Amino acid sequence: MGSRFNQRDQKRKVNKIYNIAITIVSILIVIVAVSIFLSDDGTETKKATTEPKQIADTDSGKVADKPAGKEEETDSEKEDAVGDSEATEEDAAEKDSKATEEDAEEKAEDGADSEKAGDAELVEVEGSGDGNVASTYTSEGWKPVGTEQSGEHTTSFEKGSVDWNEMSKAIASGAGIDEGSMKLWWLQNGGSPSTAIGTVSEGDDPKTFRVYIEWVDGSGWKPVKVEELKTNDKR
Repeated sequence: MGSRFNQRDQKRKVNKIYNIAITIVSILIVIVAVSIFLSDDGTETKKATTEPKQIADTDSGKVADKPAGKEEETDSEKEDAVGDSEATEEDAAEKDSKATEEDAEEKAEDGADSEKAGDAELVEVEGSGDGNVASTYTSEGWKPVGTEQSGEHTTSFEKGSVDWNEMSKAIASGAGIDEGSMKLWWLQNGGSPSTAIGTVSEGDDPKTFRVYIEWVDGSGWKPVKVEELKTNDKR
């Protein structure tokens, strides 16, 4: 009897151990299955998360390409702007060059007028009110032209005389015209024995001058005033 009881008790223990082992194995199988399931779910979730990111990255790349394009456009615009700026600078340089040339021409003309005025600085003064006078000038730079005459001076309007020739020289000096190319249209008394007035032009040039001169004892005739006429009233 005792032997049978022990065998039964041993069988129960063995069965209990088997049941525990089966339970443990079942739990392990469940744990492994859950882990695999969760792992698969996590992988899919990760893929799902990665794909939108890749799409987003792709979209971002496309968007990033646009700024690059914009940069290219900006560079192109900058090049165009630089080209326009260079063209503007060239135009400005050409305009400045033309303006400089024009100024130089004007200065050259002014210089020629200055030379014609006997290299004397002319000062425009108020005119006499004569309607035929365009402008009136005087100059402190005018000097007597010298004389060959001695003794008491007597004005002579005889053409070719020493006094006539010296008056012609003083008139040319006042008008700023070379005496060799000057045409003397008229020479008359200036209202006193020591003054005279001559109307002259450079050859047939329509620009005509009325030159006032006065006698300086021992030094000769000296221009004192010049009027530029609108028309030659002695032609």
